[in-house]
Amino acid sequence: MHLAAGFPATTRDEWRSLALQVLRKSGVEAASPEEALATLTYDGVRLAPLYDAGDLPFGPAPRARDRHTGWDVRQRHAEADPEAVLADLEHGVTSLWLVVGDAAIPVERLADVLREVYLDLAPVVLEAGAQAGEAAEVLFRLAAERGVAPLGNLGASIATAGRDVTAALAARCARDEPAAPGAPGGAPGMRAVMLDATPYHDAGGSDADELGCSLALGVEHLRALTEAGLTVEEAFGQLEFRYAATADQFATITKLRAARRLWARVAEVCGAPDATQRQHAVTSAAMMTARDPWVNLLRTTIACFAAGVGGADAVTVRPFDAALGLPDAFSRRLARNTQVLLLEEAGAGRVADPAAGSWYVERRTADLAERAWAWFQEIEAAGGVTAASALVAERIAATRERRAGDIAHRRFPITGVSEFPDLGEKPLRRRPLPLQGAGDERLPAIRYAQEFEALRDLADAQPERPAVFLATIGPVAAHTARAAFAANLFQAGGLATETAGPGTDPEQIATAFAVSGATVACLCSSDRLYAEHAEAVAAALRRAGARRVWLAGKGAYEGVDERLYAGCDALAVLRTTFDDLEVTR
Repeated sequence: MHLAAGFPATTRDEWRSLALQVLRKSGVEAASPEEALATLTYDGVRLAPLYDAGDLPFGPAPRARDRHTGWDVRQRHAEADPEAVLADLEHGVTSLWLVVGDAAIPVERLADVLREVYLDLAPVVLEAGAQAGEAAEVLFRLAAERGVAPLGNLGASIATAGRDVTAALAARCARDEPAAPGAPGGAPGMRAVMLDATPYHDAGGSDADELGCSLALGVEHLRALTEAGLTVEEAFGQLEFRYAATADQFATITKLRAARRLWARVAEVCGAPDATQRQHAVTSAAMMTARDPWVNLLRTTIACFAAGVGGADAVTVRPFDAALGLPDAFSRRLARNTQVLLLEEAGAGRVADPAAGSWYVERRTADLAERAWAWFQEIEAAGGVTAASALVAERIAATRERRAGDIAHRRFPITGVSEFPDLGEKPLRRRPLPLQGAGDERLPAIRYAQEFEALRDLADAQPERPAVFLATIGPVAAHTARAAFAANLFQAGGLATETAGPGTDPEQIATAFAVSGATVACLCSSDRLYAEHAEAVAAALRRAGARRVWLAGKGAYEGVDERLYAGCDALAVLRTTFDDLEVTR
């Protein structure tokens, strides 16, 4: 079939010529449309405006999951609630992720939580930190008492459980060996090690940061397990990787595909070319918002879809209220149903690696893999991921600062928070999340929305909501666009806005300002009307007591302090305004 047979043939050069003509008519001068229209990711991967077959990389495609029925629907639980666990398993969840610890599920309650769980049907993934060995023993004994072989992952790692415990658990799973005579055997259907790369993402790292660190973690554990006596093949078989999935669907798809490509290279070098990477994708904690949390339903749906398309073996969707505290039964239900819908109704898991062959996806996968591999080599050259912890923290901090700048300037928009906030929303209340053991303090867990939300919280805490007066000049048609822009910006910090309405009389506008009780004003109108009225209106506002006068748009006028414009530092504007309104921070 020749799908383009009815269209005239064209070339990239012809497209380039036509695109340059359009750009020049728009006032953009550039040597090429690629230069003018391309964007860069935080990893320096260049995203071009056009791709063709010439962009396809060489080399085999990364292998996707073997399952053709979709991925494993994995729900996370951090409370000792057997009923909630059972409800999940009865309504679409296929495996459990249990957080074990004094502030979560006490290890002595683990058996109770699993009392009605069929361990040979529903895989159990533990996150027990330093108690990994104790939690594993509970699971082994339960399985032995029932005469079944458990499935899942014991969740051990060198950083949390220690080198000896991790190696011992891996040997028990790889060889079905008991810890001592008379003790329960191991679990040949389980893996022992979970390599969690999400802390690098949650600290603000980029995709290549996360991937490079995950490779270094993997190699560190391969060394430890083989030194403890496991074969290379056995060591590879004990590892599972956990990655973050975000609402940037193509970034997530390419990250998971690149991860498999990279790990396949590690396996090849280690002499285990048939080893594959098992992936657990978790919707990003950093992207979740506490404000307008219902938007998180959209974020996690896109992230889950991308994780499935990217080939993840297991996916966890965080409940929409996860940033507020412990999820309730309703939010857990929506989280699992998100996956069930994508699997059963949308059929998103029926095709293995559906993005394969896309010029854009293949090129982006290869470019990301190249940068992640370079970062991995840098970590290895510094002595490995543990020895290079300061180097890792420094690099991720740099990425975090760049992203923070984009968030502040709203180049990285957060719907419902930095864009289109709803000041009338009634905040949800949830029980506090259990406090887990502190990780590397140089890798702080952040949320992208936290700076804007801190200002919203402060504004909400005032006896009366602080307000900014929008001095609209001229008819409605002349000021609507800039007034909406200014209102959106100020409301992102929880500030109310009140408009003057149509009119050009400076004294009428100043009177409306005085009646509003505000002490900060922002001029909103067209460039033409600014030229005629901005200085007079600013002077009248000053006489009426305005401490600061902003102007939305272009131009410098006497009496105007600063401008608001697309791409300005919105957080800086809001903090300045809070100071002008004498809101204590």
